[in-house]
Amino acid sequence: MQYKKLAIALLFVLVCCSLNAQTELPATNTTTEQQIEDLTNANEGAETEDDVWLQQLEDLRKHPINLNYATEVELKGLYYLTPLQINSLTRYRNLFGILLSVYELQAIPNWDIETIKKLLPYITITPKTNVYGTLSQRLRGGDKSLVLRTTQILEKSRGYTDSTSSGNFYAGSPQRVFVRYRYSYKNLLQYGFTAEKDPGEQLFKGAQKNGFDFTSVHAYATNIGKLKTIALGDYTVNMGQGLIQWQGLAFRKSADAIAIKRSSNILRPYNSAGEFNFLRGAGATVQLAKNVTATVFGSYRKRDANIVQDSTLFSGEETISSLQTSGFHRTKAELIDKNAITQLGYGANVNVIKKNWQVGLNFVGYQYNKSIFKTSAPYNIFAIQGNNWYNASIDYSYTYKNLHYFGESAIAKNGAYAFTDGLLLSLDPKVDLSVLRRSISKKYQAISALAFTEGTLPTNENGTYTGITLRPIQAIRIDAYSDFYQFPFLKFGVDAPSKGNDYLLQIDYKPNKVLDVYVRYRTETKDQNLSGQNLPTRPVIGINRQNIRANVSYKVSPNLIIKQRVEIVRYNNNTPTASNGYSLYTDINYKPMLKPLTANVRLQYFETDDYNSRIYAYENDVLYSFSIPAVYDNGYRYYVNLNYDCTKKLSLWLRAAQTHYITKNVIGSGLDEIKGRNRTEVKVQMRYLF
Repeated sequence: MQYKKLAIALLFVLVCCSLNAQTELPATNTTTEQQIEDLTNANEGAETEDDVWLQQLEDLRKHPINLNYATEVELKGLYYLTPLQINSLTRYRNLFGILLSVYELQAIPNWDIETIKKLLPYITITPKTNVYGTLSQRLRGGDKSLVLRTTQILEKSRGYTDSTSSGNFYAGSPQRVFVRYRYSYKNLLQYGFTAEKDPGEQLFKGAQKNGFDFTSVHAYATNIGKLKTIALGDYTVNMGQGLIQWQGLAFRKSADAIAIKRSSNILRPYNSAGEFNFLRGAGATVQLAKNVTATVFGSYRKRDANIVQDSTLFSGEETISSLQTSGFHRTKAELIDKNAITQLGYGANVNVIKKNWQVGLNFVGYQYNKSIFKTSAPYNIFAIQGNNWYNASIDYSYTYKNLHYFGESAIAKNGAYAFTDGLLLSLDPKVDLSVLRRSISKKYQAISALAFTEGTLPTNENGTYTGITLRPIQAIRIDAYSDFYQFPFLKFGVDAPSKGNDYLLQIDYKPNKVLDVYVRYRTETKDQNLSGQNLPTRPVIGINRQNIRANVSYKVSPNLIIKQRVEIVRYNNNTPTASNGYSLYTDINYKPMLKPLTANVRLQYFETDDYNSRIYAYENDVLYSFSIPAVYDNGYRYYVNLNYDCTKKLSLWLRAAQTHYITKNVIGSGLDEIKGRNRTEVKVQMRYLF
């Protein structure tokens, strides 16, 4: 490890921290970037293809929410507001009437300066009431856009060069092609289609003679009299706190220590490129009474699955060994799994909302044309079996002054229970506290659940999370959390009941509107199987991973922002499997005033002992896209991201990124193996506004 380089890099960061800036533009927000990094790290590098939240933020830039008349549902769509802040705004409006200026937001209890800065691009304050518009306005007055995107790795991997008779190669071209047309009138009407071809898949030939491998169509409307929401085609369903059903993007533990509550509309349109986490059919929400709404939904679609034949247990009947989620259909084996089964989904919700409390009753069920039967591995004893599954739950919340309590209690088809309860408490204008407790049976299972848990799925877990946010002075924010959890039964990669703990401390320093600095320390210890020691059994031991990070964002001028980050990783220190790594990068973001060009450039150096000490970093990308690659071994990574607005209607993006390895001559493995030291990705995108 080259610690001299690291010392020089840290010294440079500290020098940057001491600079005194004079410009008046606000610094960029890094909270969401960190949340995406943490989510990718928790999912072991699996990046989400759900860009609906990016589309929503872009829509809000064009059509800001009027805080004087925004409903609780609309305020939830802002992402940056906690339930306490939403409740405080509602109470403030009821007591003092409409807001007169954005400066008045500082007088609302629980609203801090940093939250207000994040909201400014997406809100407005005017005395004019919201107008839903006529049917003609909704159909003709919206925004129409067409996005075309293509991506390619320039170096050919083994999957494109080794064509064998077994069919274990990529039959299609190496380009990823993405097309999306979208019509949107505020948040009242939306429809469009999405089509995508992944790298290695064919297009208008072979297995895809009819066109793209994946196509999606959706229509979505709100506030049509008593019909509050209707979703047709592809859509997502989010219920409660995610114990029985959650298909939208949801963050888990992050540097925002009090962001622990799931919050979303039950029905949302779906037009992303991910090929498994959505429903296809129809859903509707109806206003039954002043404070009561009911939602029903149904779905019928084909799903990718691995099919096996088990003559012992099912008399030769074909069964589902696993549901596939990659969406790849490149090789003969992947094409066999494509659309191998049918999935019928259905469910309902009844929600009662009063002044300070809310209660929801939820039900979701799934049925398949073949039975699920997992392998006989010990950790699969309580896995879902059979051709149908269902879950039910009750979710609830209560707000009293500066306290917000929420939770969900769920039951599965097999009678197993799951509970999660949380508390948000504003102890002082400078102190916020969060607590979340989950208790989920080892037998509990759900098909499309995503709760605030350590594990990817809510099952076999007990834990207590505690977070705190301190703002001792306006320039400083301190976030910290601790999480203690247990897995009462076996799980994949852990052959015994296990436990773990996770701690994070982050200090943000923003002395003015142009300098944003934070330092962060995180340490996590989690039980895993001890491997690679040639032992007759696999003992379970605690594996520790530590991260230390220093990050600086400095606005040199109204046109130029420079960011720098240094990160150190220590994996299982002082043991035979110890691994260390560090990374240093510099970003330059250039956007001239009143000019059509925007440019982002990064140069990153990384050095790690192996994959265990890998490092994730959010990267600027084309509109509606992002990248969080894992860097490991020894090398450089650099990219250039350009955006040029040719006219008011036509915009172009070009992104080129390359990872150069110093010490190895083969990148990747299997069919993705590349011979050489470079991996280069080029991405081109066009957006046309009609």
